[in-house]
Amino acid sequence: MTMQTSHETLRVEVDDRGVATITMNRPEVRNAFNDTLIGELSSVAAALATDDDVRVVVLTGGGPVFSAGADLNWMGSMRDWSREENVADSRRMNGMLRSLWDLPKPLIGRVNGHAIAGGTGLTAVCDIVVAVRGAKLGLTEAVLGLAPAVISPYVVRKIGVSHARALFVTGELFDAEHAHRIGLVHQLVDDVDALDVAVADTVRRCLKAGPRAVAVAKTLPDLALDDLDVASERTPGIIAELRVSAEGQEGIAAFFEKRPASWVPQSEEK
Repeated sequence: MTMQTSHETLRVEVDDRGVATITMNRPEVRNAFNDTLIGELSSVAAALATDDDVRVVVLTGGGPVFSAGADLNWMGSMRDWSREENVADSRRMNGMLRSLWDLPKPLIGRVNGHAIAGGTGLTAVCDIVVAVRGAKLGLTEAVLGLAPAVISPYVVRKIGVSHARALFVTGELFDAEHAHRIGLVHQLVDDVDALDVAVADTVRRCLKAGPRAVAVAKTLPDLALDDLDVASERTPGIIAELRVSAEGQEGIAAFFEKRPASWVPQSEEK
């Protein structure tokens, strides 16, 4: 049975496997950000992070677009804001992105259409991104005399300095094929029907992984890029703790006994 909760700008559904789907639900403005969507996405991410019944999270957009970035009417109101008000607003935006980046569950981006500016930033905080080939992406802030400052830490971590600088300074749109080549998107599909199949397959693969192991594994790429002495000092303790944990013991036992681990939903025991 699927449980659904409605918000002003989001729709959240959780199925009986613990798969939560967050749908940005402002199709009339191409799921553009405003302060309400930012606040609701932050609070939903925080709630899902601490819900042990939730195993995987899928983020997508309602209608034919993933997200067009900032709402133009909302952006227009910022022209009269003080620097301090702009800083506070940008911190709220970063809080939303960080809550998704730090989510201790697999976060799958279901990119059903264009993902522009902040929409591209949302793809950068997802662990796995599946996109339709017709989607356009772009870090377009520079053409407005702005810069993708708040999303830049996440984008650079996703695609690296070289690709980020090239895209930041032009502000150009690029297609999903280019996004795939540079690592922003992991899988391309031809249409929305194929998107649903690919996302469902990705979800099934994620459900086979231990929940605690996933939460720890998500922290390793950033740790691995830390000072080598720091990283190599910490990683032995991480794997040792997992090996002696109840989840680690169960996973090893399941492997040798040739059975599904206890955390795999019965519907996925194939």
